[in-house]
Amino acid sequence: MKYDYLFFINSIMLGVGLAMDAFSVSIANGLKENNMKKSRMSFMAGIYAFFQFFMPMVGWFLVHSIAEYFKKFQPLIPWIALILLLYIGGKMIIEGIKEKKEADKEEAESKEDIEPSVTKIAFSTLIIQGIATAIDALSVGFTTAKYDALMAFVSSMIIAVVTFIICFIGLGIGKKAGNHLKDKAAFIGGTILIAIGIEIFLKGIL
Repeated sequence: MKYDYLFFINSIMLGVGLAMDAFSVSIANGLKENNMKKSRMSFMAGIYAFFQFFMPMVGWFLVHSIAEYFKKFQPLIPWIALILLLYIGGKMIIEGIKEKKEADKEEAESKEDIEPSVTKIAFSTLIIQGIATAIDALSVGFTTAKYDALMAFVSSMIIAVVTFIICFIGLGIGKKAGNHLKDKAAFIGGTILIAIGIEIFLKGIL
């Protein structure tokens, strides 16, 4: 294999395809945490980019070491993604409902239009999101099996860069929408996460 234009085009296209779930999650997070700064956006996008780099490399390693066992593990991937995203999405919806009730209570007590507070998304939640949206990238190991270790690394880095850019854009879109939706943002964001989990699951089993 060589570093020709097809190698880079294939890696970029892989990055775009793999980043779509993370892009949707980024929009949901932007809705939820619509006051985040660019440094926070870069941090979130960086987490998703890391896992989109890490998972293909793990997949490549597994294909070159324990391919038979890895094939047996593959059917579990959609189930893992579904469970993780159902958990996170449900949690986000519940938190949104609680925040709405608290905001309504404060508004009733003060008789003033109080804007609901924005809860910061926990680091542990971001990690779970990163794993859930990137776990299907393990299968990329079969796609890059013909690469040597360095080429697999370069391809994974390209995927990570593409993911970072796409997720940063998604966070920006979510932020703008969140500023308009306000108290409905958490519910919409949680619903998006659940929908992504179901989409990954159905795509994986059909």
